[in-house]
Amino acid sequence: MNNMKLPHQHGESHQTEIIQKQLSHVDYFQTVAEVFKQLGDTTRVRIFWLLCHQEECVLNISAMLEMSSPAVSHHLRPLKNSGLIVCRREGKEVYYRAADTKQSRLLHQMIEQVMEITCPESEL
Repeated sequence: MNNMKLPHQHGESHQTEIIQKQLSHVDYFQTVAEVFKQLGDTTRVRIFWLLCHQEECVLNISAMLEMSSPAVSHHLRPLKNSGLIVCRREGKEVYYRAADTKQSRLLHQMIEQVMEITCPESEL
């Protein structure tokens, strides 16, 4: 992709070279798409948002979302595998929370900002 001649020149050749170089890193974009895929499901967004605010066990998450524990566990697994949430065991109980990472914090902020913009009665 380097030194590709574009059909139309708009006078921004240096910027275009930088952008072309970044576009060639398909794996970077795949990683971003995988993270967004995790939040492409309403239930996962709700679970992630909840866990950004407090640590909870599966039973409490199930009760709050009015879902079965197995259904909640089904959604927790990919969130955990993607690194967006973490868990800790205390006896037989497993507690989940949002990972303390730049990525999780950014996604949490993004969710809240989108909700504030699109949900006029949101009380975030």
